[in-house]
Amino acid sequence: MRTDVHAHTTFSDGSELSTMIDAAEDTGLDALGLTDHCIVADDAFGRRTRYDLVETYERRREVIEAARERVDLTLYDSAEVSYVGSETDTTEAFLETAGFDYTIGSVHFAGEYDYTSDTPYVGESDGFRRAAVERYYDAVVSLVESDLFDVLGHLDLPERLETLRGHSRAEDYERVAAALADSRTVPELNAGRIDRALGRPHPDPSMFGPFADRDVGFVLGSDSHRPGELTDRVPALRDVTDDAAIELVGVDDLLA
Repeated sequence: MRTDVHAHTTFSDGSELSTMIDAAEDTGLDALGLTDHCIVADDAFGRRTRYDLVETYERRREVIEAARERVDLTLYDSAEVSYVGSETDTTEAFLETAGFDYTIGSVHFAGEYDYTSDTPYVGESDGFRRAAVERYYDAVVSLVESDLFDVLGHLDLPERLETLRGHSRAEDYERVAAALADSRTVPELNAGRIDRALGRPHPDPSMFGPFADRDVGFVLGSDSHRPGELTDRVPALRDVTDDAAIELVGVDDLLA
């Protein structure tokens, strides 16, 4: 079976991208999507100032094209784009201009809630935390229904935070699965923190039922920002997919 995985780099002079590609070859992948963070719209949490792919994607594309000449694995010029519901027109216009091979859409923040840090939830009540998680899944469903993206990234990001872990419910996954069943967007089985806090990918394999019931398949995402993470996480992803009754979707299937 083909093994297609995506990973992140922080593009500067291309050296980090090249080492990630080398790690993918060493890991025995068939294809690698370079899915750097791409923040199209300004936000209240400062992510737009931390990631500059909006300005550098054309220079990064040149490095990817050059790398294709020296490696056997298939390389995809891709991006992980933060979804902001109020900026769908701006996002759509940028994606049409950029012309990435495929895009991942992810909810990193929604309304007043930031899902990349525990800090806002320390000391807060269970009710406050549950409200934050509910708002997250509202945004995820909206992302899927927007039909802007090929892939839904880490569909249960709050589960990566110690303060929000356990506040996702079965009905949240049911809502997401139902939206995906009616969409071209394919969810990602994400290995972020599989080698650290979580010890498992997300969504939690115990929550695959609603997706399997609707014949929703998954693409594999390493969420790797460094080559060592890629080499550690890919074997763990393979172990999970060997044990789980889920359908895997290759990137070529996304693009067909």
